[in-house]
Amino acid sequence: MAHIPGEPATEAVAGTTTTHLGPRAAGVLTLSVLAWAALAWLVIDMGHPLAQLTMPASSHWSVAQALAVWVMWAVMMAAMMLPSALPMILTFMKMGTDGAGVARARSFVAAYLLVWCGFSVAASAAQWALQAAGWVDPMIVSRSAGLTAALLLIAGLYQFSPLKRICLANCRTPMAFLLGEWRAGVSGAFVMGLRHGLFCLGCCWALMALLFVGGAMNLAWVAALSITVAIEKLAPQGERLAWLLGAALIATGLWRLWALLVQSDLPVTR
Repeated sequence: MAHIPGEPATEAVAGTTTTHLGPRAAGVLTLSVLAWAALAWLVIDMGHPLAQLTMPASSHWSVAQALAVWVMWAVMMAAMMLPSALPMILTFMKMGTDGAGVARARSFVAAYLLVWCGFSVAASAAQWALQAAGWVDPMIVSRSAGLTAALLLIAGLYQFSPLKRICLANCRTPMAFLLGEWRAGVSGAFVMGLRHGLFCLGCCWALMALLFVGGAMNLAWVAALSITVAIEKLAPQGERLAWLLGAALIATGLWRLWALLVQSDLPVTR
């Protein structure tokens, strides 16, 4: 069957689409591995001057500290999100048959990461505000029981929201997303990457906010959240697993809130 230029190729040609997928997939995974290595270095060598810039002792940040914090968040998002986005990226590569396939793939991935770089700006601003309020420490761990309970409840409730359901469905069905969003050219691939990134952000932002609970410098916590995101997107019945996670987060949040009320000796209606 002849392929129309600018249209997605839904039938892969043997020896054409698969030949280059291995190196390209390896490239995406390499980016993620490098990002994880950078995070591990920050945790292992916290005394290094560059690592210290990512952990301001107070909310009086210098320009260098603000930039370092943003870079830390952006690298962490790349480490956490690229592995679960790999099936979408590979499907996108398989569906492209024109000569600009490599450039389009790079454009798609760059746009996807740009969305998370934007989220990192918001995360950095949230970190500064929470640190100024005394609610998180320099390791980005919550000092406030109320903040911890609120973040757990927000993340849990969001798991059941229509927006979460729509965004997760788009992340879980690469072929359906790409057929519905297909655009020609390198600029079209960039728009597609932005759209996928926004769906991914809509799916995962509340879970990413839990980094303030366990600490962005806690590699085990970061890895746990990354695995949770991957399970939601890639595992069979991922939607139901998302609901179970939501219920667990709500229960934990309510427990933490109850403990806070009891500890504060506030009147509780029985």
